Amino acid sequence: MKVRWWPLVLIWVLGVSTIGVVLFLQDGEVGARQAMVMKMTGVAIVCFVLSIFWLLLFSGLRAKYRFQILGLVALILLLFASAVRYGGVTGDLVPIFTWRWSQPSVARVEEATLPKRETNGTFPQFLGPNRNASIPGIRLKKNWSEFPPTLLWRKPIGEAWSGFAISGNRAITQEQDDEDELVSCFELVSGELTWQSRNTARYDNPLGGVGPRATPTIEGDRVYTIGATGFFACRLVESGKLVYSLDLLEEHSAPLPDWGVAGSPLIFENLVILSAGGSDGHSLVAYDKLTGKLVWRGGSDKAHWSSPVVYQVDGEDQVLIFNKGGVAGHDVEDGSVLWEFPWTRSTGTPRVAIPVRISENRFVISSGYGAGASMFEVQKSESGYVAKELWKSLHLKSKFNNFVLRDGYLYGLDDGMLTCIEVATGRRTWKKGRYGHGQLLLGDDWLLLMAENGEAILLEPNSEEPEILGTFAALEGKSWNPPALVGSLLLVRNHLEVACYRLPLEE
Repeated sequence: MKVRWWPLVLIWVLGVSTIGVVLFLQDGEVGARQAMVMKMTGVAIVCFVLSIFWLLLFSGLRAKYRFQILGLVALILLLFASAVRYGGVTGDLVPIFTWRWSQPSVARVEEATLPKRETNGTFPQFLGPNRNASIPGIRLKKNWSEFPPTLLWRKPIGEAWSGFAISGNRAITQEQDDEDELVSCFELVSGELTWQSRNTARYDNPLGGVGPRATPTIEGDRVYTIGATGFFACRLVESGKLVYSLDLLEEHSAPLPDWGVAGSPLIFENLVILSAGGSDGHSLVAYDKLTGKLVWRGGSDKAHWSSPVVYQVDGEDQVLIFNKGGVAGHDVEDGSVLWEFPWTRSTGTPRVAIPVRISENRFVISSGYGAGASMFEVQKSESGYVAKELWKSLHLKSKFNNFVLRDGYLYGLDDGMLTCIEVATGRRTWKKGRYGHGQLLLGDDWLLLMAENGEAILLEPNSEEPEILGTFAALEGKSWNPPALVGSLLLVRNHLEVACYRLPLEE
């Protein structure tokens, strides 16, 4: 029996060489790590399949040996599937596997007493009070090695990529429990569950995971939520009692986005504004926040996963939304589209980050998968508004991370690496540290980064060189959810657990 090894050797030599070429050609400025991972995974799968064909058809082995080897391979795969649990993918599309018997270590601090002033603040919506991930007025101590953050409580939670909305001692988020989506209210200081409200709905994606995506919005005595399949509801903050609800996608004949509904509700004056993504004037919609009655609708672009935001453009309030086709500016009075800025780079890839306002009529947008960023200016003329691009850059590629503005510079995660770019030109000043696809919060003189691996990093936002002031392991496992900060209390979660820490404040 003569075994023909050369086809097998050729398969893997070509496979390894192809992977080497992919790595060599990967340009950190242009290419996306996600694309690189997908190409490498595809090459590995093709090599494995060709190896099986070689074994069965071209190896020259006797039949009994071929099937014995095939049975051994099948047994190894079966043992692997029995021993590990698939936990989705990282932000770079690398599969996550954990031992089936492993559980996150969840500690609980039973007594957590804090001065009342610690619960007087508010973090009422996605990305904080101004929906821009910036929280002024909180002065954190910078030396975490001498003044480390203190764990107040930590507990398991259902799957979801929602963040927390906080008002006083009420912290509200969404989670999945089997076939039900939950809106859950916790006491901020103690972690005790105050109430839960259920709705039968479930969204599950092998890559994107399970559960709701959007963050609740609190306004007055009411909380507004939208689930991953489009169930929108208004409830009372104190009790969770349902005030009204509706199926957003059904009402506006809108398709379910590939990764679920993720745009968080926006409250503006008497309106609650939602990204529905329907055609024929049903893209962006507004309801009376008290009654749930439809007030206006406008636009026809398909929704992606960005949340609406209100900015002033030339002194006029407008609603901006980053959709499939680009950014649209809607009249806040009637929902009509006033202008559009097309975004055609990396067509079909997610648009997630909220547009960042640079000045009264200038904005920066960014998306991942190699698309990059653009600054555009909205100008008013006699015939209406016109949006014009000022620069484009490949130095900021925000996949599903929001970026922040400070003193003429933008700080964000460029395909998983922390970077700083100059607003005036789009030029990069530095790019350091691979933190994955986490989230940011900006203070007056600090930048808090929640890395994808659950580590919290405090940095000084410096346009010349990043300075790490302290780190600690806040969570275990993949952490994509946005953090919330009220006073000294940092509330963080992922799809497995939630934890509250007290950060040291300056006197």
